[in-house]
Formats: sequence, structure tokens, C-alpha cells
Amino acid sequence: MFAHLSALLGGLLTGWAGGIGCFLGPLVIWLLKRETMPFVDDQAKEALNFNITLAGLFLILFLLGLLTLGIGFIIAIPIMLIVGVTALVFIVIAAIKSNEGVAYRYPIALRLIK
Repeated sequence: MFAHLSALLGGLLTGWAGGIGCFLGPLVIWLLKRETMPFVDDQAKEALNFNITLAGLFLILFLLGLLTLGIGFIIAIPIMLIVGVTALVFIVIAAIKSNEGVAYRYPIALRLIK
């Protein structure tokens, strides 16, 4: 549960820096608990993969806006808002499910860490 919620907290605390901290919490939890707690290992990897995917998507959308000299932000900002709200919903669901002991899989995540 803390791996999922730490991603949310990291994103909020580093919002001024583009939310880059969204994957630091799950990364720390995964590195500390991966060998001793299999369920925490699984859920921390899931949270980490999801938040790396989100960070990559937001970076692509931001670059789209910059490379089009600001015109792309007309499209990028609404997409960022929709993705952000959707991610918030998924993170809350994941935290609730993992607190119940149920392994949660985000519907959209690149499985970079296995």
C-alpha cells in the first residue's frame, strides 16, 4: 500500500519539478523490501513501472508542447489533466487492493522492471 501511496506523495511534493519524485517512493520501498517480502516486492515493482510510464508520457507531452513553440500545449495540457486524474484513480484503487492483500495490476504500464 505504501509503495502506491508514496508515488502519489512524491508526485505532489515534486510537482514544481514536473512530479519527477513519483517513482522515488516505490523505488526505495522496492530496493529495501524486495528480498524479504514477496508481496511488497511485487506491488512496489508494479507501482514503479506505472509511475515510470506516467513520467515518460508526461515528458513526451511536455516536449510536444515545447517543440511546437507552445501550440502543442493546447492538446498536451488537457491530455495531461485527463491522464493525471485517471492515474490518481488507479493509484487509490491499487492502494486499497494491496491493503486488502490483493495483487493489483495497473491496466496501462510498461513492465520495465521485472
